Amino acid sequence: MNKITLFFLFLIIQISAQTGISVSPPRVYFESAAGSSNTQKITVTNVSAENTLDLAVSLGDWDYDEEGGNNMYAAGTLKNSCASWINIKKNDNYFSLAPGERKELEVTLTSPTVNQDKLSAHTAVLFVSQMNPVDDVDKKGAKIKVSIRSGIKIFHRTPEVVKRKIEIQDLKFDSSKKLLNITFENQSDIWTDGKIITDIINTNTGKKITIDPIVFYTLPRNIRKISIPVEDLKDKGSYNVSVMIDYGDNETLEMGELNFNYE
Repeated sequence: MNKITLFFLFLIIQISAQTGISVSPPRVYFESAAGSSNTQKITVTNVSAENTLDLAVSLGDWDYDEEGGNNMYAAGTLKNSCASWINIKKNDNYFSLAPGERKELEVTLTSPTVNQDKLSAHTAVLFVSQMNPVDDVDKKGAKIKVSIRSGIKIFHRTPEVVKRKIEIQDLKFDSSKKLLNITFENQSDIWTDGKIITDIINTNTGKKITIDPIVFYTLPRNIRKISIPVEDLKDKGSYNVSVMIDYGDNETLEMGELNFNYE
């Protein structure tokens, strides 16, 4: 695979007060049967106070790494790519925005009549890239040229009901770093998002440590490794950890427990 970018493209990016673009929404979801077309709108805004931006639209592929970071690839690289199904109006492929100006892009996705790969979920990414770099300065005051690219994740699924399933594969506590390390897999045929809820109880004193929920995103068959800091762990003793992965209604919960001694 030709991995072309490994950075931060799915943020609303504003490098400085001089130049920046925002895209909304950052994620677009399509649901359609084979051979059907759907159109959704994306708003691009030039948040610069001074500079007119010349912008170009392009498509690519993406997936997650085990830590939840974004990997970028050329369009059509991944087997679950729907980049070739997406159409942008010719006049929207290249456009300019004055300071504060915004533009709506119509994104049309037409799924093929025959789904050759038999997958229930497909993805792509739509890039909005600045073509006219502007002058700026870095933190040290050196003159630089700034060019911005922002990306919108695109998801497509078929209308059929797909059962979601997350399974915890490993749960360990690293006492030297005060980290609870969890590994789980999305065993669904569809993307599955949710949150990890963690409670830690000192079984000697009954004192409870509550960890802020951690939000996660996965694609089908993703394995995710997450390290959860336990900064409030101070007292020595025996502990019980309860981890709940909530990724839907009450029937779609995954639970895990771990006992450990903190010396």
